[in-house]
Amino acid sequence: MALNPQKELAEALKRAHALAPSHILQTRQLARADREILKKRGFLVEIIRGWYALTTPQAQPGDTTFWHLHFWAFVAAYLQFRHGDEYCLSAEHSLDLWTEGTQTPKQLIVLTKKGGVDTVKLPNETSLLLYSNKKNIPSSRETKQGIQVMPLAVALTKSSPSYFSRSTTNAELALRMVRSEALSRTLLSGDVNLAAAQRLIGGLHHLGLNESAQRLESDLAAAGIETKAQNPFEEPARLPVGIILDSPYKGRIQAMWSQMREEVIQLFPATPEIPPDPTRYLARVAEIYTHDAYHSLSIEGYQVTPELIEKIATGVWNPDANASDKAQINAMAAKGYHESFKQVLQSIEEILKGESPGKVVSRDLQTWYRVLFSPSVQANILPASALAGYRDRRVFITGSHHVPPALHAVPYLMDSFFDLLTSEQSPAVRAVLGHFIFVFIHPYSDGNGRIGRFLMNTMLASGGYSWTVIRVQRRKEYMAALEQASVEGRIASFASFIAEEMKESLSLPASNPRLD
Repeated sequence: MALNPQKELAEALKRAHALAPSHILQTRQLARADREILKKRGFLVEIIRGWYALTTPQAQPGDTTFWHLHFWAFVAAYLQFRHGDEYCLSAEHSLDLWTEGTQTPKQLIVLTKKGGVDTVKLPNETSLLLYSNKKNIPSSRETKQGIQVMPLAVALTKSSPSYFSRSTTNAELALRMVRSEALSRTLLSGDVNLAAAQRLIGGLHHLGLNESAQRLESDLAAAGIETKAQNPFEEPARLPVGIILDSPYKGRIQAMWSQMREEVIQLFPATPEIPPDPTRYLARVAEIYTHDAYHSLSIEGYQVTPELIEKIATGVWNPDANASDKAQINAMAAKGYHESFKQVLQSIEEILKGESPGKVVSRDLQTWYRVLFSPSVQANILPASALAGYRDRRVFITGSHHVPPALHAVPYLMDSFFDLLTSEQSPAVRAVLGHFIFVFIHPYSDGNGRIGRFLMNTMLASGGYSWTVIRVQRRKEYMAALEQASVEGRIASFASFIAEEMKESLSLPASNPRLD
């Protein structure tokens, strides 16, 4: 007996998922019937001829957001297929992976032991440049995201002078992570690259890592090599003097915060001189609740998961769901938002009475999240496991080139994030960077936008600023400003946007006088 279309799709997805845990497939791996049904339903997207990504159907035809999620998995599978273990990423792209850079490179440079020069064109105007350069492939290599890279010390000694100005944050993180003896060993194991040695010594001094710089100088001097430090950085250090990192996670968030905070202070209105009366402030927030709830929208997207496959198999998943299903989902989302909003007001009340804003949010944010989704869990729309901690898989943001950090990085990043919120003295910085950095990390599978705006408003309240509604009619500007901050590291547009919306929110009429 023939399967119905939903079950056929579910069975094809199960087989594809089993074949490709990384969600990257070659044509030869799939039966023709499976390939055709998955392509037709939008679950299989061609990367290059003979290679596919298993993904959820895209919201917009031609949307390449999925590509930023699948880029590194494709590169790992493709290079393994073509070159086995006889390749290595270039020094600078090795450093990008060592420092957990999240952006998809326009052109990834790969050194190979065999073959000539080959450019492989990829989606979204990206490409691979493969060229034979056996001499510069180190005998010992390491693996990051399934891809062979140069050891950290080797990559630093082989990187160009311009890397320190072009990729300042990554270069700083790499120098704070490397051990000086590894640099010495690498430099002394062959013909010493004096210019590289002097750059590294100067860079270490610049970051306040003077002991590491002196050990490297002494090791080289003992081998008869005299050096003169040359600082390769053009900007001040973004992390405190002398900080050594055992991983790049905390350092990356701290560097972003340090780089952006002064611009936020310059662009955002000054803190109101008179602290707000807690009772009047909370009453005003309650008055505009309906406006806030209406305009606060979710912005997340997902990979193909076993749960999705099961929904398809049982007929639960349907892009054209009936009206009653949609009504239930919307009702549970509205109920969760209402309950979470009340929890946020309780947190704000404690802050207005003198509690530390950062400490209150560190303690309460998980409660906001749980009550936001508890109604959907109790209505069996979401599994109960959705309420437990941070996300358990990779996610991507529809329409964005920003790929949220890897799953294993999230707890470390959130710990650093809460530390920064707690130590930051400027309410404007806590509000603007609190919102931005939170959605940059994207710690949850869903609800990051809503929680991020709650967090922003809590920090605005801590400085006496008014509750701010991000209006749906300005969604494109909002998303563009977040994108610019995430991908280009420029916060000015986002800070200005929040200030504009804050001013507009002052004139919102009362719409909902009670929340009980």
